[in-house]
Amino acid sequence: MNVPSTSHQHKIAFFSTQPYDKIFFNKHNNEFGFELDFFETQLNPQTVILIENADIVCVFVNDIVNESVIEQLAEKQVKIIALRCAGFNNVDLEAAKRNNIKVCRVPAYSPQAVAEHAMAMILTLNRKTHKAYNRVREQNFSLNGLLGFDLFGKTIGIIGTGNIGKAFAKIAIGFGCKVLAYDIVSNPEMEKDGVQFVTLEEVFRESDIISLHCPLNDQTKHVINANSIAMMKDSVMIINTSRGGLIETAAVIEGLKEGKIGYLGIDVYEQEEKLFFRDLSADIIQDDAIQRLMSFPNVLVTAHQAFFTNEALTQIALVTFNNIKSLVNLNDIGNKSALLV
Repeated sequence: MNVPSTSHQHKIAFFSTQPYDKIFFNKHNNEFGFELDFFETQLNPQTVILIENADIVCVFVNDIVNESVIEQLAEKQVKIIALRCAGFNNVDLEAAKRNNIKVCRVPAYSPQAVAEHAMAMILTLNRKTHKAYNRVREQNFSLNGLLGFDLFGKTIGIIGTGNIGKAFAKIAIGFGCKVLAYDIVSNPEMEKDGVQFVTLEEVFRESDIISLHCPLNDQTKHVINANSIAMMKDSVMIINTSRGGLIETAAVIEGLKEGKIGYLGIDVYEQEEKLFFRDLSADIIQDDAIQRLMSFPNVLVTAHQAFFTNEALTQIALVTFNNIKSLVNLNDIGNKSALLV
């Protein structure tokens, strides 16, 4: 096999790695020949010390890549921070630029994976298949308490119409839903499919189901809050497969207690870095908010699982390696949308 000779000189330190990360990155590294160093721990100011002779770090959604970390990376001669995810709100891009460290990401791995998970959460909450599964295993074949509603004809509001939002809109249209969308700019292709672009307030007021597909930034943080919840229909369903910080947790708990929010499905959570991707089954969880959320019968929590398909993990590994190879060999990157600094 022909492996780029320059790749042998480059070592990648992976943080927040799980067994499946090692499987997919080792499998596809045959084409690239990088030296790989895997750490299960999160990257933060205390764990930077683990990096030895690596000029590239590869991080995930809950790694901390702030100014302190970046300055330590620069001291260790790290030249590239490669995100193996689309979101980059955990990286101080200005600090990276000051320290001449390139930052790249995976802008689109499998939009369908996340969009399909969002629809799976809607159907699970609505038709209560998770409860039916447990009930039948206990030989309880009663239908009491499992009443749902037809998705056909309902109004689904989408906040954020990037690749995932677009994929989700197609699924919703396939179910016969009326689809409203909000984004900074409208998408003519989606409009041809029947999606109506409206104001954010209209999405809140008119939707039976609201699904979040926007990045987390200063404009979108806590877009779901007490004020926006007050505008919504009674018994609204809210789905978040994007970033935990889009939802103000305390406000949503109040909305659930009051019955204003009829259903909540979250694959992300504001404080997830202390919880998700870990087995805490034998621990006492100190986070009262997530414990309260999980106590509601109409709340479904999955642990940042939406991206987790074979196709998505394959694409994440290949795009990450190609981004790094481009930056290493050309001091440039072919996919400009993946280069952040």
